[in-house]
Amino acid sequence: MTTPAMRPAQPHAVITGAAGGIGAAIARRLAADGCALTLVGRTAASLHDLAATIATECRVVVCDVADADAVRQAFGALPPVHVLVNNAGQAESAPVSRTSDALWERMLAVNLSGTFYCTRAVLDGMRQAGWGRVVNIASTAGQRGYAYVAAYAAAKHGVVGFTRSLALEVAPAGITVNAVCPGFTDTDMLARSVANIVEKTGRSEEEARAQLAALNPQRRFVTPDDVAASVAWLCTDGAAAVTGQSISVSGGEVM
Repeated sequence: MTTPAMRPAQPHAVITGAAGGIGAAIARRLAADGCALTLVGRTAASLHDLAATIATECRVVVCDVADADAVRQAFGALPPVHVLVNNAGQAESAPVSRTSDALWERMLAVNLSGTFYCTRAVLDGMRQAGWGRVVNIASTAGQRGYAYVAAYAAAKHGVVGFTRSLALEVAPAGITVNAVCPGFTDTDMLARSVANIVEKTGRSEEEARAQLAALNPQRRFVTPDDVAASVAWLCTDGAAAVTGQSISVSGGEVM
């Protein structure tokens, strides 16, 4: 029987898609929990703006996670990574009959392939440390279906499958791998979904927001801080026996 290694005194956490609503909330929460941070994203200015608000050691790395070579180069220049939060993602909607090859490939590239590329880049260091946390931000779309987002849902289902398989592969090494699956979360991505409903249905913004919020049994939108709290717990020693899970943060929408 092996005893799990303890969390490092100041774990180095990498957060992709860090400048967005959920990513920024996760960054602030992990910083408050004593992590040194590397913020990864595609826009330097927004990453630096976030870093300026965080009172802890904080690196900024500009990288497109859908580019395997860029990920290899960016992560190769980092110190050992103890926590990886794969948060970078993108959502677009279209009926399957009007889903172009390009849209399909974009959804898989950033949501699924990017998760794979970044995770692959940190596993050797986690194995050497005997301790690691990989948290993949999936979606309730990775646990159930939604109409008109087949490409996005397929990618997020892929993230859930990747999470489960990798969790089994690295379990003896002291590494846990879990997915956090938010429901409709009050972010810029939600605002774009609302705008799309308004444009295509003629409903008001208030009606569109109510339509989406009604999917949550609590009749509210998830907040970025709700998601960050679940991520933070998974990165503690108290969650050492939790791996391969897809934790729905959705007010009971998925059980």
